[in-house]
This record gives sequence, structure tokens and C-alpha cells, in this order.
Amino acid sequence: MTLKERLIRLIETGGPIPVSTYMQLALHDRQDGYYATRPGLGQDFITAPETSQVFGELLGLWVVHEWQAIGSPSAFCLVEIGPGRGVLMQDALRMAFVAGGKPFADAMQLYLVEPSPALRDVQVERLAVYEPQFAEQASEVPALPTIILANEYLDCLPARQFRRDGEDWRECVVGLDAEGALAFGLAADGRSAPEGTAQTANCVEVQIGLDILVAELATRAANGLPVHALLIDYGPVDRAPGDSLRAFKDGEQVSPLLAPGETDLTVDVDFGRLKRIAASAGLDVHGPTPQGMFLLGLGAQARLNQLVKANEDDAEAIFNAAQRLIDPKDMGERFKVICLSSTDLPKPAGF
Repeated sequence: MTLKERLIRLIETGGPIPVSTYMQLALHDRQDGYYATRPGLGQDFITAPETSQVFGELLGLWVVHEWQAIGSPSAFCLVEIGPGRGVLMQDALRMAFVAGGKPFADAMQLYLVEPSPALRDVQVERLAVYEPQFAEQASEVPALPTIILANEYLDCLPARQFRRDGEDWRECVVGLDAEGALAFGLAADGRSAPEGTAQTANCVEVQIGLDILVAELATRAANGLPVHALLIDYGPVDRAPGDSLRAFKDGEQVSPLLAPGETDLTVDVDFGRLKRIAASAGLDVHGPTPQGMFLLGLGAQARLNQLVKANEDDAEAIFNAAQRLIDPKDMGERFKVICLSSTDLPKPAGF
């Protein structure tokens, strides 16, 4: 039985399910979820580290800088949440081990927060020399000074959707149409507007996973542990996302209900809400700032010049790939970088 058939049976038995539940099952179901069985990095979508090695290398230098800024502790956890195929971390550590030398290498304990068995296999093969350890969630990482990287992780956190219906708000759900096919609809019961909803909004999305991540960071910070979490993703900074749920398969946008478990689902990140809940939890918030400006601040142009000079035969391809990361018309403006930190730490590089 396919995941789509299982979802139809679930809805027939218990009624429509929230959009967030649909996203969770479509992406993370252990038997048939997208990330558990057929992660399509490089096919359904392309991430920044897959575009150019400059991205991961600069983040490696950032990690070393922040490790030194917190006093170069003799033991610390470097964590990546949602490491994909391990390309970002491979590029980052190649550069970090050069910049930080033996003290950095001896101090680092690498943790990958990755529930997908399929992706863990890929990550182990690529990063075996760094002896990665795996965790299902960030709370399982040991209580040590912690530096976290997460690129295009937040957009995969399931989102509840609410749509205005007269004076009420109704939660968006996935049910069945007259022919028994999956279809979007509205819950029967109305409710008050979700927290922070603009009066002019007709549809809003709320990712509860943002609250869970912030709570974990705040707990570590409250225990006196230095923490930096560098989060890179797409979404607006001046408003809450509306209906931003979309799906991709083989590089093309398709209906989110077309083939659950076989397509990548994503939503825009509400950076404004993330800032508010992080600040309320007692964390320092840096950014969000456009990805292009952040990478240029870390020395993207200088590193690009080095690569072009060392690889003259591939200079054009190297330049074009790196340019995608920083060009405001491409990924440079659409993607944002935010850093959530424990208090009283030096301002992180790039901000």
C-alpha cells in the first residue's frame, strides 16, 4: 500500500487531517516518507552547498572563528541539523581543519541530527574520517559548548495553516473530494486568529518546530553553555508567510497532494516570528541578513578569486556557481541568515 493510499484510508477512518500532519507524514513517515526513502537532493531541488564549495568552506571558517571567540574550549559539539548528503559539512571541515589546526580537530565532536536511514548512509560514507555521531533530535547532543549549522532545514518543518472565514479563522486540512481523492479544505470549527496575525492577512502559517528548536537552544543557554545556531533558509522578514506550501519533483513545481512521499514539500520560514520567540526565550538574535551579504562579509570574493586562479580551465563554471549564492537576483537576497546565540557572547562574524 502506498503512502497516498494509507493517507486516504486514514482520512476515511478519522476524518480530515491538518496540513501540518500531512506534511509530517509525507516527509518523515518511516516507511514511505520522502526523506526516509527517496531524498532527491540534486534531482528534485538543489541546495547552496551542492551549488558551490565556497558556501561550505566559508561556513567552516565561520565555525572556527566562533569556536575561538568563545574561548577555544577543549571539547565542543559541532552540530548540523538536516545535513542532506553531507556536502556542506565535508566542505566546512576541510577548511576548518586547515584554519583551526590540531586544537580545533581535537576539540570537535561532530553530531548530525538526521532521522533518515537513507541519508545517514550517505553521510557516513562522505564524513567517516570525522567520526560523526548521529542524533534523532538536537536535545540528544551532549551538554557541551555547541555550534549549530542548519541550511534549508527550517523550511521542512511542518506548518499549520489557518485561513480567514468571515470573522473566524479555520484550520486548513487535507480531506477527500467527492471522487475520494486528496483535497484541501477547512476544518469545521472556527477559532480566534493565531498569535501575531496581521489584521489584513487571509491565510497564515505557523511552524511549531520553530518553538521546539528555540526551547532547546534556550535550555542549553540557561545551563551556562555557549551556543551559536546559524540558520539559513528562505522566507520573508517583514511579514508572516501566507499560503506558501509547495512541492517539487524532478526540479518542477507540482501539486503538494500529487504524490505524498515522492515529492519535496516546503514552506517559507517566518523569520519575524522566529526572532520574537527567540528574544522572548532570552537568546540573542543576529540578523536575519541576506545570504549574499553574509557570505561576502566572510570573504566570498577572496575565496572565489583563489579558486578561479587555481582552476583556470573551469574558471567560468566556478565563478557562475558561486555567483548564484551571492547575486541578489538569485539566492543572495531570497535566502536569509540568522544566528541565535546565548547571551554575552561576541557578535558572530558576518553580522
